[in-house]
Amino acid sequence: MKFLFEYLKDMKTVGAVAPSSKNLAKKMTEPIDFSNCNCIIEYGAGTGVFTRELIEKKNKETKLLVIEQNKNFYDMLQEKFGKHDGVYIIHGEAQRAEEYLRKHQIPSAEYIVSGLPFASLPQNISKEILTTTSRILGENGKFITFQYTLLKKKFFQEWFHLENIKLVLLNLPSAFVFTMKPKVF
Repeated sequence: MKFLFEYLKDMKTVGAVAPSSKNLAKKMTEPIDFSNCNCIIEYGAGTGVFTRELIEKKNKETKLLVIEQNKNFYDMLQEKFGKHDGVYIIHGEAQRAEEYLRKHQIPSAEYIVSGLPFASLPQNISKEILTTTSRILGENGKFITFQYTLLKKKFFQEWFHLENIKLVLLNLPSAFVFTMKPKVF
């Protein structure tokens, strides 16, 4: 119910009427090599469905930066996950991820997992986020996001090489998981 309330309050930044499913969380974390990973960033964690999956699978040494702009979701995430070692819950914006890495003295991230609704975000904000994302991942990192349509596919391809798209039917609504590698500029 809280999720629906937050959606109705701000449909541009909360992109769904219900939290993501466990099935979607599994597909979103599938491309991650948890055995060889120093840092993962999560954008737009919402109620923490992906966060929980990331914490369960990550190594003790892996740092996880969870960035959430919505204050109510941030407070909820802080309460649920703030005491885990190596997990940093940040009330902030995805386009400032590079700043948050520096603050925590982390040189880069190997993976960025995003729950952001790029279809409803303003285009200038989306461009800032994707530019920052491609820069902090470097050529070997992966950007993993989901969308409810394929409308942003070409837009993503301005910054990233598309590795694959997987359809997750067991989610409300069904979703496409994009796994991408940054283009070298």
